[in-house]
Amino acid sequence: MSRALLLEAIRNRTTPRPAWVPYVGCHGGALIGKSARDYLCSADLLVQGLTTAVALYRPDGLPVMFDLQLEAELLGCRLHWSDDTPPCVVDHPLEQGSIAQLPHFEAGGGRMAEGLRALEILHTRFGDELAWYALVCGPFTLANHLRGNQLFLDMCDEPARVHELMAYCTEIACASAQAWMDAGADVVAIVDPMVSQISPSDFQQMVQAPLNRVLDFVRLRGRPVSLFVCGDVNPNLEGLAATHADNLSVDEQVPMTRLREVCQRAGKSFGGNLRLTATLLLGQPDDARREAIERMDAAGTTGFILAPGCDLPYATPPANLRAVAEMVHDPYARETARALLAQRAEDHYEDVQLPDYAAADGVVLDVITLDSTSCAPCQYMMEAVRRAAERSGVRCYINEHKIKVRQGLGVMYKLGVRNLPSVCIDGEVRFASLIPDPNQLVAAIREAAARRGLHRP
Repeated sequence: MSRALLLEAIRNRTTPRPAWVPYVGCHGGALIGKSARDYLCSADLLVQGLTTAVALYRPDGLPVMFDLQLEAELLGCRLHWSDDTPPCVVDHPLEQGSIAQLPHFEAGGGRMAEGLRALEILHTRFGDELAWYALVCGPFTLANHLRGNQLFLDMCDEPARVHELMAYCTEIACASAQAWMDAGADVVAIVDPMVSQISPSDFQQMVQAPLNRVLDFVRLRGRPVSLFVCGDVNPNLEGLAATHADNLSVDEQVPMTRLREVCQRAGKSFGGNLRLTATLLLGQPDDARREAIERMDAAGTTGFILAPGCDLPYATPPANLRAVAEMVHDPYARETARALLAQRAEDHYEDVQLPDYAAADGVVLDVITLDSTSCAPCQYMMEAVRRAAERSGVRCYINEHKIKVRQGLGVMYKLGVRNLPSVCIDGEVRFASLIPDPNQLVAAIREAAARRGLHRP
């Protein structure tokens, strides 16, 4: 464990090994036998879970709370909780109301107070051994929480309204970051997953400047700042690398070689991108060893932080993360693993069956997600599909296939889906990664019904 090594890596310097940051969020609750809700509402449980993670995974840094709903909750968004995922936003106060009607934002209030108290305890307990990450909901994702999918229509129809909301969310993000820095956060990570759902031109026109204001706010106060965007950000990768962040971190949908090339060209450190489900959740320790070695070989030793692609699933087997830690910390074990690991045969999911699309008496909508209860882009994709199905006037069957389970991975493989979240209509990939315009999605459903001679009920 080395806080100093991580801070060197995030400043884009060469280190003797990669820094290692397992994103222990609600997974910390699993480590101590507590539900996600109990864990993310208690400073004492956060400390207990993170202390356990330190002993098991030997990290160089850890997030205190991986919960992108803290700010939204303080602003009046209602949350839905489950036992094994972070909460998700289930209503959007700005669908009908105005910014002036939102509650006053008190940085450090609500559940954030528990995270801040946990951070103070952890600093006392571990001193300078580890770097503690504060995670702040990025302005565009917070705008989605507040406005819902209507935000995407506003980007076309009411850009001034979007700019006003983004300015407001930027102020909230800065206030949140300040509270975490006051409590002693070593690194601030601005986490903005909904950026994966917009085009490069929309990013440049509506998101880049507000995002830079938050990044500059943190850097001017002497803390390194990471920008973390999960999902398929390949179209926006150059734009993200051109922001004022010190570090850019992504998930498995961006190849490590491309991430390294783009970030090195921009003078930034980079992080990622171990596969959350296929490897860490559903794989075996040897799968984790192999993938850790592959990522380390592709990334090199300058400015690299090895990490999962996002918040670790609750039930991730600790043995898989310990295997990654072994590859990070033990050069001899790493070279032994290179020699002993045999290539496993590819799983073709022969036992996984797709729906009989031709026989269905309605249009079948397969939505491939990480998990719509815990992944913001997946949540809003599911919302868009449900609303479009209702508007279409066509009988629809909506199936969510979560790749957190093998069945979901099999459906993803057999449908040829390469990006998350994606929508398939009657077995054909129609909308990959980007949330479609509502009218476009309704039209696609009606076209599918017409092709098959289905009548509206």
